[in-house]
Amino acid sequence: MTKVPEDVKAEAIAKIREANVEFIHLWFTDVLGFLKTLVLSIDELDNAMTEGMGFDGSSIQGFARIFESDMIALPDPNTLHIQKWRQTDENIAIMFCNIETPEGEPFEGDPRNVLKAQLKRAAEMGYTVYLGPECEFFILSDDIDPEVIDQAGYFDQSVRDLAFDLRSEIVSKLRKFGIEVEYSHHEVAPSQHEIDLRYKEALKMADQVVIYKMLVAETAAINGYHATFMPKPLNGVNGSGMHVHQSLFKGDSNAFYDPNGKFQLSQTARYYIGGLLKHASGIALLTNQWVNSYKRLVAGFEAPVYISWAHLNRSALVRVPLYKPGKEKATRVELRMPDPACNPYLAFAAMIAAGLDGIENKIEPPDDIDFDAFALSVEEVKARGIGILPGDLNQAIEAFDADETIKAAMGEQVTTYLLANKRKEWDDFRTQVTPWELENYLPKL
Repeated sequence: MTKVPEDVKAEAIAKIREANVEFIHLWFTDVLGFLKTLVLSIDELDNAMTEGMGFDGSSIQGFARIFESDMIALPDPNTLHIQKWRQTDENIAIMFCNIETPEGEPFEGDPRNVLKAQLKRAAEMGYTVYLGPECEFFILSDDIDPEVIDQAGYFDQSVRDLAFDLRSEIVSKLRKFGIEVEYSHHEVAPSQHEIDLRYKEALKMADQVVIYKMLVAETAAINGYHATFMPKPLNGVNGSGMHVHQSLFKGDSNAFYDPNGKFQLSQTARYYIGGLLKHASGIALLTNQWVNSYKRLVAGFEAPVYISWAHLNRSALVRVPLYKPGKEKATRVELRMPDPACNPYLAFAAMIAAGLDGIENKIEPPDDIDFDAFALSVEEVKARGIGILPGDLNQAIEAFDADETIKAAMGEQVTTYLLANKRKEWDDFRTQVTPWELENYLPKL
């Protein structure tokens, strides 16, 4: 079992007692990314950080079979947050957990452990991974008969952006959690919003995305609205993405920066891009894990479709943002396919695994594109040798199953469960008779 140093444990308990906290919430996610919580009293915390808290893993999506169900949740005091709970003056403490087997080994079905394994791999290569996601979401009237609550557009600041105060409240809560926000704004579609988090080390950022999604949903609900990270909740408008900016550092130096490289990119960055492009279809099941995800990934709504890279060009799958002199540490690449309904631990692990494979195997990316890929037909794209992302969940399942590198990064437990779960989701979806079919076929056939 992972031993928490006595001084770290004592410091965490002292902070919690000083804040008059009575209840501690222990958090982790299942394989699909849904947040799970154990709540214990302050009197049980010392034991929890020493021996962990046992629970039935067979009741958690993707964790364990019934005959091997015992799991241990071990709180990580480095993730401690003390915060006011909802609208009360009562403090609670929150800690993320590492999931272990009864034998004290890291459980390979824990998404957080999957990400930690890739970060360990990066560290052995000499790198620290930093990520900065742009998480979009919609705020709707409710989840039964949802309607937009504004008609504002991109960056609009007017009375039409009725959710401005709500967005500001979310940012304030994030800051109280110690989460740095670069900026927030209204997005392109009505009722669509974006809050960008300042880049952090990858594991910390994955934890922050979990907190972010919880706070967005909770704040909307308290104010009588429904927030959704569903990738495509409305017909005819842009869906919600989660563009992920990523870079590798060696100590204090950005390994992606080279003053003499094209776009100031190092060879390491080029190989990393090569890995992302090679495995783009294979990681889609992790970055875009739902049937609905592929209704966003269509041409015409600013979502990437073609497996390409470019400088500034937003029609490419991988974009290299503008370099600013004196901002070498900001040199990065942006993967534009993920959506915010993914499990951030698995999605981040998948993209890191793809990029590291590019570095290890010196995968050169193809030429960058300097044209609007959205303006080309599918035939023209194929003629240029540009690949196309999976068009639906079934294609993503098959691409993942064929990508041994990404499956190895996920581990046998996650891979087996994910394939079974997603194949069932696809079968359930494809056998449904939808309102669209009834409307278009029933009167005619």
